[in-house]
Amino acid sequence: MSKFLHTKFSSLKPYDTSGEIESMNGYIRLNTNESPFPPSPKAIEYAHKASESQNYYPDPECTQLAGRLAEMYSLKPTQIVFGNGSDEILNFLFAGFCENGAAFPNITYSFYKILAEFHCVDFITVPLKDFRVDPSSYTAMKGRTIFIANPNAPTGIALSLNDIETVITSNPQSLIVIDEAYVDFGGESAVCLISKYDNLIITRTFSKSRSLAGARLGFCMTNENIAQDIRNIKNTITPYNINAMTQAAGLGALDDEEYTHKNIAAIRRVRDETRARLQEMGFTVLESSTNFLFAKHESLSGEKIFNALKERRIMIRHFTNPPEISDFNRITIGTSEEMKIFLEAVREIINEN
Repeated sequence: MSKFLHTKFSSLKPYDTSGEIESMNGYIRLNTNESPFPPSPKAIEYAHKASESQNYYPDPECTQLAGRLAEMYSLKPTQIVFGNGSDEILNFLFAGFCENGAAFPNITYSFYKILAEFHCVDFITVPLKDFRVDPSSYTAMKGRTIFIANPNAPTGIALSLNDIETVITSNPQSLIVIDEAYVDFGGESAVCLISKYDNLIITRTFSKSRSLAGARLGFCMTNENIAQDIRNIKNTITPYNINAMTQAAGLGALDDEEYTHKNIAAIRRVRDETRARLQEMGFTVLESSTNFLFAKHESLSGEKIFNALKERRIMIRHFTNPPEISDFNRITIGTSEEMKIFLEAVREIINEN
């Protein structure tokens, strides 16, 4: 730490990206929940065309994207705000909507805690019950903004729409943020509740099901008043936050829904097959509505499996905190061939031990 850094940032704990760069060099990447499939050919075509106009600033309102998504989700374009990945949307929300504090599960997307600490937001964590978010635990939050990933990460388990509605109705004075990064893989979206409740925000990303993790494109959907508040924060901090090529790639992806749905179906099929094979090898594998699995072996530690796979140039995600998940690993679903290689490596590791 230099002597010039503000003291309020002296204890920052950045988001852990360790191993991600290494995994780009000849490794099978099953650690970052990316899609194993390339972007839609239309996304690539549209982005290439947009590259010819990089001398101009991009559209700060992402007008075409907003119009297209509004049609898809039966909303108004003014109800949609875009971010440089959904992480930027979450940053805006922690910056501007957590005056009364925040609440989120104790085992969930780690960026919530990082953003809360960065913005000096008072927060509480709510324990899971049997690795599930328990709606009855989210009552009387006294105006705290509630963040719930649905399906949750890293566990992969989804809440029903009725569960989400229970959280909303139990906290009329709280803003409810439902992070639907993985909803396309088997979850139930709460977008239909936006018109019913004035305290709901849905965040989404193009990184997972639409294969655009490298483009960095996310968005949120909510009522017009909240959307304008978020837009004001965005335009104060970073008005041109979505570059022209990313906007074009996003449009291309939306124009090729058949490609997206085909990839989702393949990932779900391989996910279920991989889960069955792991269970045969003595793993406890939580049910998953995502593009990953959360698993632990009956006798081998999660760290041992992680290290042994890394030696074989296969990257998965291991967690050391909190302690109750230290024997679990999160396994992104790759292509069918990648998962065959992964399963064979796991079988070898078990046999060796």
